[in-house]
Amino acid sequence: MTVTERFANELWVCHLGMVPYRDALAMQNAIRARRQAGELPDTLLLLEHPPVYTRGRRSAAGELPLGEDFYRAKGIEVIDSDRGGRLTYHGPGQLVGYPIMAVDDVGRFLRTMEAAIVAALSEVGIVARARPQDGPDYTGVWVGERKIASIGLHVSRGISTHGFALNVDNDLEPFSWVIACGLPSVSTTSLALETGATAGATGNSLPCLRKRIAHNFCRAHGRRQRLAWPARLGIHTTHATGLATERAPIKTIQPAPAEAVPV
Repeated sequence: MTVTERFANELWVCHLGMVPYRDALAMQNAIRARRQAGELPDTLLLLEHPPVYTRGRRSAAGELPLGEDFYRAKGIEVIDSDRGGRLTYHGPGQLVGYPIMAVDDVGRFLRTMEAAIVAALSEVGIVARARPQDGPDYTGVWVGERKIASIGLHVSRGISTHGFALNVDNDLEPFSWVIACGLPSVSTTSLALETGATAGATGNSLPCLRKRIAHNFCRAHGRRQRLAWPARLGIHTTHATGLATERAPIKTIQPAPAEAVPV
C-alpha cells in the first residue's frame, strides 16, 4: 500500500510562514512529483510571500502599465507563472494556499475552493460569494463587487499546483498600480478593510484565518486534517521564516530633481 492510499481520507496541511515565490514553486513541484509517485497524500501548503506580481497563462500585454522597472524599484518582483488566470499581487499579510491534490474535474475543484473560502469568511462575519456565472476573469471570492481572494491553478498528470490568495491584512495599494485579474476597474478588499480595523485588533489575525481556512478546506473536500511538518514533506525551510509576522516594506520612490528628468 502506498502512502497516498494509506492516508487517502486525510489532507496534510503544512504551515510555512514567509516563503519567496520561486522557492514555493520548487516546493510545489517536488511535492507534486512525490504525490504522483504515491509517496505523499493530498497536501495543502499555507504561507505568505514577499511582495511579488505573478503573471498567469492568460495574462496579456498592458497589465503592468507602469513598466517592470517601476515595480522592481518599489521592491516588488515580477515573475511569470504556469498557473491559470491573469496577473495578481502577493505580499505579506496575504494568506496563500497551495493545494497539491488529485483533480478529476477542474471546474468542480475551483468551486469547492471558492466555497471553502466563503465558509471561512462567514465565520468572521463577512458575507462573501463566488461569481462563476460572470466568466473566468471573475474566478475567486468577492464581497459585494470587491475582490477579496484570487484563484489560479495548474494541473499536471491529474495533480494540482498553485491555488488561492486571500487578502487578510496586506497592503492593497500594489493592486492599484496594475490591471489586476485582467479587470481594469476591479476593486480589491481585505479582511482588515471589511472589518474596519486591523485584522489583529478584531481577533481575526492571519494565524486565525489560516486555521479557519484549513478547517473549511478539509471539510469541503470531506477530508480529515493532519498537520504535517515541512521535513515530512521533504521541504527544506532555509528560506522560510517560520510563522513570522513581520511585514516586508514596499519601497517608496523619491521624486527625481527637475534637472534629472529626461525630455
